[in-house]
Amino acid sequence: MNIKNIYQLYSTSSGIEINSKKVKKGSIFIALKGKNFDGNQFAYEAISNGAMLAIVDNKKYVLCDKIIFVYNTLFFLQKLAIYHRHRLHHIPIIAITGSNGKTTTKELTATILGKKYNKVHCNKNNFNNHIGIPLTILSMPMDTQISVVEIGANHEKEIEKMCNIINPDYGYITNFGKAHLEGFKNVKGIIRSKLELYNFLKKKNKLVFINGDDPIQLSNSIGMNRYIFSGKKKKTDINVEYLWEKNSIKSTLYIKNVKIISSLIGNYNLYNIASAITIGTYFKISLKKMKEAIEEYVPNNYRSQILVKKNIQIIIDCYNANPTSMIEALIFFNNIKGNKMVILGDMLELGSFSNSEHEKIISFIKKSNISIAFLIGNIFFNTKNTSCKIKKFISKKNFVEWIKKYSIQKTDYLLIKGSRNIALESLISLI
Repeated sequence: MNIKNIYQLYSTSSGIEINSKKVKKGSIFIALKGKNFDGNQFAYEAISNGAMLAIVDNKKYVLCDKIIFVYNTLFFLQKLAIYHRHRLHHIPIIAITGSNGKTTTKELTATILGKKYNKVHCNKNNFNNHIGIPLTILSMPMDTQISVVEIGANHEKEIEKMCNIINPDYGYITNFGKAHLEGFKNVKGIIRSKLELYNFLKKKNKLVFINGDDPIQLSNSIGMNRYIFSGKKKKTDINVEYLWEKNSIKSTLYIKNVKIISSLIGNYNLYNIASAITIGTYFKISLKKMKEAIEEYVPNNYRSQILVKKNIQIIIDCYNANPTSMIEALIFFNNIKGNKMVILGDMLELGSFSNSEHEKIISFIKKSNISIAFLIGNIFFNTKNTSCKIKKFISKKNFVEWIKKYSIQKTDYLLIKGSRNIALESLISLI
């Protein structure tokens, strides 16, 4: 059975599933493999749970005529997504990548586009990698009017490969920060990786949205079709005035004298908001509608959320962390007036840069007006830099044991930030 035949079955199915326990009746199960699991083992279970078809890459598990063998199930998943995208080539897709802020920018952009289009499609959850992106494309309904797809990457050539699946018509890079240094090796590797989006769009003569305040974006998009926003340069397509009011921790900006106040905290989110508005302006959505969309948007998934508990304003930004996002959050937090405390978790996937980047964070905290810092994780624990206002814990478990004994002192503001695997949001109930 070839890809065309299977696609015909897919078009009548209830969708693609890679978890046999979540299989819906009439879906197609694709057996993927990882370091600690082999989906092939669950192919027959998927059929028993109602899947119309199961795709495996181990002949040993072809136990009935509803189980089909292919050479490589991941490659097959990606190939099926490419076939689907080819069938829906008329649907415009905006691809968004970058080191920080890509999920927030994607969600803001989709929210704004929803003010004009009834059928806006985008990634769900964190489906932004070599598995998530083909699943995202395959989840795009035939009646989609426009799609926003976020691309994540932890090594070079990954964005290029994802672009070949997505075939985007537009693109935006949020920034070039120190994320996944273990895979990229250095900052130059990060820049080369993100620019793979520009390279793809340039070959196709497509359009890029540019932050005119970012010299890397400006210099590497010369000669491309581009639509530029800026808070510093006047001769751009969109002029933005960024504002941070010291009596507010929310993000505020002005466009054409219209004040927009977002629930997103931190001045580091202003570029994310401005880029989404820029994209909305390009697609001819009124400023009034975009203001509504931005002000209605409430962040979730532990990204830039605000929670008030025991009169403490808690800034929850612990979905992920890298040196760039961590220092930006701390700079913003340091400028807030009041008594302040931070709970920070290790920044992961930094490779040989890990120790030095964690030492830099501690150096900043020592010079800041932050009252006390709780640092959690093996990397922070083993740093040499210290201070009387810094307490280190080798694990989250150790911190929990400590806080149950001593509790957290009274403070006005608390920032919680760390890498996803640390899952610091579990500490909120203890405050």
